Parts: sequence; C-alpha cells; structure tokens
Amino acid sequence: MDDVPIRDETIRLGQFLKLSGLIDSGADAKAVVADGLVVVNDTVERRRGRQLRSGDIVEFDGRRARVS
Repeated sequence: MDDVPIRDETIRLGQFLKLSGLIDSGADAKAVVADGLVVVNDTVERRRGRQLRSGDIVEFDGRRARVS
C-alpha cells in the first residue's frame, strides 16, 4: 500500500484517484466510481466528490493507497 500525502485536510475521491496513480484521468475516475469499482475504508463508494481525510484507504483494481 502506498501512502499518498495531500496538501489540505481533505481531498475529493476523484482527485485522489488521479494523485495516487490508481487511475490515469478524471474521466476514468468518473467511470470507475460510478460503476462501483472503488472501495473506501472497506465500503464501495459511488460518490466521486466524497471527501477523504488522512488515514482513509482507497482500493481499486487490486491496488491500495492511503491518504496521508
């Protein structure tokens, strides 16, 4: 699992997916989240605008990244 630092206290899920390298583009983020393929803290997340905080764990396609 990779720790991915963020500048502010929160980051939106779509932005974090790109920042962490789990996906390549915003369009990809929109599609994979809408299809229910992204898991946040062991729960399927369908809101691309979900606010993530330090310690949250995002999973996609067998890869994991933690907000730090």
